[in-house]
Amino acid sequence: MSDKGKIIGGLVVFLVLVTFPLWNSVVAGGEVAMPELEYPTGEIQCIEDTEFMRANHMDILNQWRNELVREGLTEYTSTSGQQYTMSLTGTCMDCHDNRDTFCTTCHDYSNVNPKCWDCHVEPRGN
Repeated sequence: MSDKGKIIGGLVVFLVLVTFPLWNSVVAGGEVAMPELEYPTGEIQCIEDTEFMRANHMDILNQWRNELVREGLTEYTSTSGQQYTMSLTGTCMDCHDNRDTFCTTCHDYSNVNPKCWDCHVEPRGN
């Protein structure tokens, strides 16, 4: 008996599964536009520049958590030399005060589920 049909069928199924992400993105469409975020207004200065924060805010928040909880440090010195209190709700959310129109919009777009709100209480009932 020949298992040629089973082998070819198995290879076809394997190739479909392995290449699914490639052809699915072609069928589903192209790039999705970045979401429109609601930025703070006025002369507000973030702890670092916008591009740096887009790419590294999660690293800064993890660094703050570790330094604050494990080492008792409370101050962050930015690359400009400015001092900030290490606090998601007290520093970041003073300016980015609406979680739904800032944090959640971008996290949904990126398909990430940060664990910030597992411990932090959202300020001002947002």
